[in-house]
Amino acid sequence: MIVLMKVNPSPEHVQMMVDRIEKMGLKAHVIHGTERVVIAAVGDKRDGNKEALESYDEVDKVMPILAPYKIASVEIKPEPTVIKVRDLIIGGGNVGVIAGPCSVESEEQIMESARRVKVAGAKGLRGGAFKPRTSPYSFQGMKEEGLKLLAAARDETGLAVVTEVMTPHHVELVTAYADVLQIGARNMQNYHLLQAVGEVRKPVMLKRGASATMDEFLLAAEYILDQGNQEVILCERGVRTFETHTRFTLPLASVPYLKQRTHLPIVIDPSHGTGVASLVPPMCTAAVAAGADGLIIEVHPDPPNAASDGAQSLTPDAFDAVMEQCRKVANALDLTM
Repeated sequence: MIVLMKVNPSPEHVQMMVDRIEKMGLKAHVIHGTERVVIAAVGDKRDGNKEALESYDEVDKVMPILAPYKIASVEIKPEPTVIKVRDLIIGGGNVGVIAGPCSVESEEQIMESARRVKVAGAKGLRGGAFKPRTSPYSFQGMKEEGLKLLAAARDETGLAVVTEVMTPHHVELVTAYADVLQIGARNMQNYHLLQAVGEVRKPVMLKRGASATMDEFLLAAEYILDQGNQEVILCERGVRTFETHTRFTLPLASVPYLKQRTHLPIVIDPSHGTGVASLVPPMCTAAVAAGADGLIIEVHPDPPNAASDGAQSLTPDAFDAVMEQCRKVANALDLTM
């Protein structure tokens, strides 16, 4: 249920309502909007709760949440959520760009990547320290040493570090170095991991699973939100279809669809979505035109010799050109990039 408080409630009244909701066996999530305070009362117990909550003077009205995902729904928070970490802003008319190599390979490689994407206009640095790979014989990442190199690149450039966490017991370690925790497509429904990052007070970028429906995607985000972490970024990275001309199929219709149903910002990953470097630039500009709140792009100083995903990685020069084109589209739509 959505408990809509009367205009300008005192903190004491909000806390009193939270206490009443929790005494009913429900979980209370307080959302401070631009004009009103809304409390989401989430749980399985329903009989008589609506009428009981409406009886309090400080409550304006109580409404059911129709979507299966409660806290992520626009029903509870019509205003778009904006994520800001360092100079990276995603949402609210800002197109935040995160760029860098698929995996951290060496100090020289990550430093050169960070410097080049910074100059081109990126505000976030991506790079995998822990790499989930299909084959156990593929490069698995530099692990903590890779995290230290990402942190060193951040210290020099000021870029926000975005990197993947793969297991619940790695959350504390990765949190110590990263600014944004990424949940990869393979782990979208790893509910123990989702709950673990939900307990952290750092933004989480959740990638859509390769075969996940939109409801499954949003319900995965709900696991994070339900633990108290309200800073969730959705990332569309393509789904598996019958097509073979690209690595995955990248449905940009996800952007307007999700904006109709959730307040969470949406980032597009054209690198994984296509798997082909030459297709990444047009998909970047198309994503901005579709209303995406951000882009996450793989950029490597030497793609042919990359340890992973070289075929979908842009050179720094190609990334410069992409940023220039995307800015033209953003400017036409009165977006900041």
